[in-house]
Amino acid sequence: QPAKQSKLKFLARMRDKMRDGETIKNDIINQLATVIDPELNVDVVNLGLIYEINLDKDGICLINMTLTTPACPLTGYLIDGITQAVKKVPEVKNVDVEFVWYPVWTPDRMSDAAKEYFNIDTKKD
Repeated sequence: QPAKQSKLKFLARMRDKMRDGETIKNDIINQLATVIDPELNVDVVNLGLIYEINLDKDGICLINMTLTTPACPLTGYLIDGITQAVKKVPEVKNVDVEFVWYPVWTPDRMSDAAKEYFNIDTKKD
């Protein structure tokens, strides 16, 4: 009986430590927000470059993102920064960054804070 009780306690502790998908996704987004585009001095989240985040059961995190221009010279830099940042989330074992070009990035995708930073009018008519 004591072995069974100890196993049940262990399983209860493990259940309590498991985080839900929404919490993990928010942690991934928070880590992505630490990756700054050095040309624009704003993070990739507020620039609106992140289109989709998927984490599979094996801990592989797929990030679909775009760039402000297809000829961006910072592709490798951003991949490295994103990979290092997202791997700080305990559930993430590996990161795969894929660039997508549709929908095309426009300044409308930026957060209001980023638009303010660039002095872009955020008021809607």
